Amino acid sequence: MASHAHPHAGPPPQGPQPLPGVDSIIAVGSGKGGVGKTTLAVSLAIALAKLGRKVGLLDADVYGPNVPLMLGASAQPQVNADGKIDPLEVHGLKVVSVGFLNPGDKPLIWRGPMLHSIIRQFLGSVHWGKLDHLVVDLPPGTGDVVLSLIQTVPLTGAIVVSTPSDVSLQDARKAIEMFRQMKVDLVGMVENMSYFVCPHCQHEIDIFSRGGAQKTAERFGVAFLGNIQLDPELRKAGDSGQPMVLQGEDSALNKSLFDFARKVMARVDEIKSAAPESVIQIQ
Repeated sequence: MASHAHPHAGPPPQGPQPLPGVDSIIAVGSGKGGVGKTTLAVSLAIALAKLGRKVGLLDADVYGPNVPLMLGASAQPQVNADGKIDPLEVHGLKVVSVGFLNPGDKPLIWRGPMLHSIIRQFLGSVHWGKLDHLVVDLPPGTGDVVLSLIQTVPLTGAIVVSTPSDVSLQDARKAIEMFRQMKVDLVGMVENMSYFVCPHCQHEIDIFSRGGAQKTAERFGVAFLGNIQLDPELRKAGDSGQPMVLQGEDSALNKSLFDFARKVMARVDEIKSAAPESVIQIQ
């Protein structure tokens, strides 16, 4: 009990510290921007909640925090009596975003140490409560925020989002290698903007090529989590703050998003069931 009364007594804990009450932390990353990473992170979080899981969503994309727009949320989180930040409750999710602290079009110009402290605060100073999954939307690339997250909490695993184009896949491979070097399990790879269905003739058009993410996943021994089609409705729904997955699984697009969420759940359970053995080996 003394440690609670005197938070500054003794040395600070070293290495990643688990978040009390949070069962798994899933990072959603990409090698490059513009691949629909935030759209998939938001869709995944809502789909998991619709499938009966308790879910939090942390928008750690400090350079382009788009989660508030996609969820139609703009309120400021409140600090409770314990001095912790209460996340906003939106669409069945507990949500925290840099965008809540810095609304509008002003960019955040932060260097590494500042980024590290905001990530630590979002994880340690937020009252997340009991969660089955905390989904973390990372900035694109392999920079400071990703490293800070990995140093602060033990990630259950990471999802790499890519389009099928060669440029996107080249950067996705770097993201896979980065997570591997940092000893983070890979939940898998998902191919976004995989194909486009013509609304007039229903013909499928491979705008950015197709199938590259699945081939890359196989080559790197990573689970493949599915293909998500390019659909203007997905963009419109996100821009309006009412993501498509809120409508359930009736459409083919929504079904693919829910299938993606189910594959993520299965992979997270797999990773967690294998984890105790690796911990014993490390000790």
